[in-house]
Amino acid sequence: MAVAITQDGVALSYQTHGRGEALVLLAGQANTHRWWDGIRQDFEDDYHTITFDYRGTGASDKPDMPYSTRGFATDVIAVLDDLGIDRAHVYGTSMGGRVAQWLAADHPDKVGSLVLGCTSPGGKHGIERDNTVKKSLAQPDRQAAARALLELMYTPEWLATHPGPHNTIGDPDMPGFTRRRHLAASTAHDAWDVLPGITAPTLVIHGTDDLFNPAANAPLLAGRIPGARMHAIPGARHAYFEEFRELASPAVLDFLTDPTHG
Repeated sequence: MAVAITQDGVALSYQTHGRGEALVLLAGQANTHRWWDGIRQDFEDDYHTITFDYRGTGASDKPDMPYSTRGFATDVIAVLDDLGIDRAHVYGTSMGGRVAQWLAADHPDKVGSLVLGCTSPGGKHGIERDNTVKKSLAQPDRQAAARALLELMYTPEWLATHPGPHNTIGDPDMPGFTRRRHLAASTAHDAWDVLPGITAPTLVIHGTDDLFNPAANAPLLAGRIPGARMHAIPGARHAYFEEFRELASPAVLDFLTDPTHG
């Protein structure tokens, strides 16, 4: 197991596969690198893929302290520095897309091109999920809440033929206090003011039927980041990258190969 140590002394577990230019893959809130299981292989023939367990998850340290999406971006830099990588492409999904926004804004020299998947600018400008969705996730019946989350991630047709386990619904071994820290970090995200300063070529990709992180956030991001392109996956929900990988992965790969095309 490879480990990077942050400036504040936190040990971060990270994983690398493939060869070629570096590509950082950033998972969603309260998830480990397992978020990318079965998907990262789509990129390994062309890229040196890098994942890590956020602080508070997986094999990384779990300090009981405030977390932030901007802080998670600094953690990514610690991993890149440990690998001796000066510059990488970045593909962030869900909360990982929020982290990726800060990476590109705060460390422009480190980011070659940027892909923001099923994510939001946050703050007062971001489009929040509606109250019906919030209530379905907060219901006291834990099994019902878990099922509601799955149905926000995947279509019923896909769930009928893919019973799991599902790697996108959270780290099952994550302590409750770090789960709350992750939720607070994602909720507090607001990168609106720095988005116009992002210089990396950017692709915004989103499922059209995403209610968990509403699809209306995609044009907001694409319109706010200079020169950004947008790609919609018809019929896809939040985990578009997994269920619709035959459409999503080629779209991302095409962009990474030539981010100025189109």
